[in-house]
Order: sequence, then structure tokens, then C-alpha cells
Amino acid sequence: MADRTQRSIIIDAPSDRVMAVIADLESYPEWVSAARSVEILDKSGDGRARTARFVLDAGVVKDTYVLSYTWRPDGRAVSWHLVSGELQKAQDGSYELIDQPDGATQVVYELTVDLTIPMIGMFKRKAEKVITDTALKELKKRVEG
Repeated sequence: MADRTQRSIIIDAPSDRVMAVIADLESYPEWVSAARSVEILDKSGDGRARTARFVLDAGVVKDTYVLSYTWRPDGRAVSWHLVSGELQKAQDGSYELIDQPDGATQVVYELTVDLTIPMIGMFKRKAEKVITDTALKELKKRVEG
């Protein structure tokens, strides 16, 4: 089993506002630097994405992939897994939101990615760290901005 990369950040906003940004997948190209496009393929009864297709361009890494989402009913977490991809053969991730006493939100991001091309474990973990750190910083900037 692959190692999961876990990172967290404090965002100065209530968790419902943070989750609203996370759940608005179609706006990701506006604030996620590597996201070129996001298309919702299927929605649940509450309007949240069940599946979505992403086109990613992170310089040397380019991929088109489909993720399947599970939203926790309390609005405090979302998880996803890879349905199909060109470069990726697996992706499992999650955001968990933890309310802080001062009204801020701790966002915990976990990610595991497995590529179709061989990659030394040390480099894979470093790439996951960069991906999670960048994602959290971009999320913070979007929510607080």
C-alpha cells in the first residue's frame, strides 16, 4: 500500500465557507494554477459533484483524469478516488475541516498518487508534498482573498 501524504493549514474563515470553495470544482481553473479545466460529469441530489473530469497541466506533468467524490453529510469532509486517468493509475485524497475556537478552520489534506510511469518512492513523496502544500496555499488564498 502506498504512503499517504498529509499536510494541514489554518484558514481564517468558517468551515462552511472553506467547504463552499472546495466544493465549487468548476471554479478551480480560476485559482488552482495547474488546473486547466474541470467538468462535472454527475451530480448528487444536493448538487455536489459525484464525478468530475480534470485537465491538469503542471509543466512537465500533464494529465486528464476523472475523480469520484464522497461528501460527508455534516459538510466537514470530502474524499475522492481516481476512476480513470492517462498518467495516474491511482489517486486517493481527502479534505477534512476542523473548526477552531477562534472561528478559523484547520484544513487537513491527505493524498496518495500512483503513476503509470515508474517513480522512486522518495521522489513520489516529494511530489505529493509539493502538490499538497501548493493546494493548501492556493485554497487559503482563495478563501481569505
